[in-house]
Amino acid sequence: MREVFQQSLREVQERLVKIAELVEESIDDATGAFGGSDVARAERVIDGGDRIEVLVAELDQLAIDILARQQPVASDLRLVVGALRMSSSLERMADLAQHIAQLARYRYPESAIPAGLTKTFVRMGALDVQMAGLIVELLRTQESDVIDQVRDLDDDLDELHAKVFEKVLSDKLANNPTGVVDATLASRYHERFGDHAVGVAKQMQYFLSGSID
Repeated sequence: MREVFQQSLREVQERLVKIAELVEESIDDATGAFGGSDVARAERVIDGGDRIEVLVAELDQLAIDILARQQPVASDLRLVVGALRMSSSLERMADLAQHIAQLARYRYPESAIPAGLTKTFVRMGALDVQMAGLIVELLRTQESDVIDQVRDLDDDLDELHAKVFEKVLSDKLANNPTGVVDATLASRYHERFGDHAVGVAKQMQYFLSGSID
């Protein structure tokens, strides 16, 4: 029974990694579509959302079954409960990647990025992709130093988010209301993606140390 239980816990970790890998692919395609007006990549993200939802639902059911049948304690309990929370954050990250892709598709063949903000959004996209990659690494290796890396990148992302708002509130975009809306939404999606990545990192910290601070 103990070996079956340990195998179930390994399966939880493996499924989390798989979902995180798909999220990384989604945000990479979404930011590429947004920055390059690439409708094919945008549609790939949008069409791939259902697969992630199914994997999240299956993982959640596995975690619930473990809680009901095995009644784990200590670090095992933290892992299973944390998996439920992390899967929710990963699913939301996938949703946000879809939102970014949808903006790119709506504006195709034009760019959804207003003039003067291209470099900012390219950088925001790169940070999101980097954070998603770190989440995959964190879930696979459970190395605690990756948690600080995720948080540092999120601080950088927050600074860029603030700069976007400064730009859209300036007179330079006064005659481009569509651009203002697109930039505001996209910046918010990027920023929230980072927040959810930090949420995953916090749950892993809780699993590793018993503390979420």
